[in-house]
Amino acid sequence: MERCQVSNCSMNTMDLKCYMVLNSLTQKTGIAVLCSIVGILCVLENSLVLYLIFASPKIRKKPSYLLISSLALADVLASIVFVCSFLDFHVFNRTDSSKEIFLLKLGGVNTSFTASLGSLLLMAFDRYVCIYQPSEYKVIVTRKRAVVAMTVMWIATMITAFLPLMGWNCCKVNSPCSELFPFVDSKYLSSWICLVMILLLCIVYAYVRVLWKAHKHTVYMEKRQTQAGQRNAKMRMDVMLAKTLVMVLAIVMTCWSPVLALMTYSLFVSLNDHIRKVFAFCSTLCLVNSMVNPIVYALRSRELRSSLRNTSSWFRKKVSISESSPEADSTQKSSAIETICDDTVCNTDMNLLKG
Repeated sequence: MERCQVSNCSMNTMDLKCYMVLNSLTQKTGIAVLCSIVGILCVLENSLVLYLIFASPKIRKKPSYLLISSLALADVLASIVFVCSFLDFHVFNRTDSSKEIFLLKLGGVNTSFTASLGSLLLMAFDRYVCIYQPSEYKVIVTRKRAVVAMTVMWIATMITAFLPLMGWNCCKVNSPCSELFPFVDSKYLSSWICLVMILLLCIVYAYVRVLWKAHKHTVYMEKRQTQAGQRNAKMRMDVMLAKTLVMVLAIVMTCWSPVLALMTYSLFVSLNDHIRKVFAFCSTLCLVNSMVNPIVYALRSRELRSSLRNTSSWFRKKVSISESSPEADSTQKSSAIETICDDTVCNTDMNLLKG
């Protein structure tokens, strides 16, 4: 198998040709089309989620939806920064960027993807508290604490992601360079892999506990069929939301496992061009993960679906009012009342879960 030997950094420069593994026009065209389509869909979907959350005063006040907005923001940034950086390097083969510019782009990619996992961890904690301490949920998980947790998570993520730019790179410390990322120190890569794996393990642990508790509650409620229907509705809501977030977790594991496995493999074995090419294609799975997240929320979250219907209805009425007679104004007021009533019912269902 053909092997291109990756050289160490010398005078803040490296031969980047060994990292540009997409050689044929077919490969470049395929990856460019894939990244462009997935990236555009990812930006549109996550932007829609952000709009639906912050356009609704009731939804944006809820800590759980603030965490979802953090995930959507991370996925928007990931799609933009990753697609631009990936195509610029692997498809257009630009080598005129300095070490600092390259590490700045890489830091942006690492920040967005790590923040996405960090947001999923915060969401897992939110679901854990919701199911294990439902009576104290509103006391423990407040809007202020959610904002503080997101802020700390984003700051820690940015510091970790930009460590290579701040000096922890193979040029500064004069150490072996990674065979997957130019200028990146192998020890930093191993540390970042450990961080991601810890995040994933914590998410898995929280969701396993959530599912086990939801299962026990379901079994308990099935034995008490004579009790009020409200508690049954609450348990159905617990199980539905748990399954939603576990679905997201399963997608995350599927998308991240190949990348993490190849990164770990690169720390112990010298890579050939074929493996680097496989890694380049597998890295786009992380982008697919960012595209799938909002689809899951849109299909499973009743409040977001309600907000989407209200927004669509509002735009339709805006268009019809501009084209119709002034009588449409009274119709708009009547529909607004119905919308408020529908939203109240939706929020009541959610409050059954939160106790």
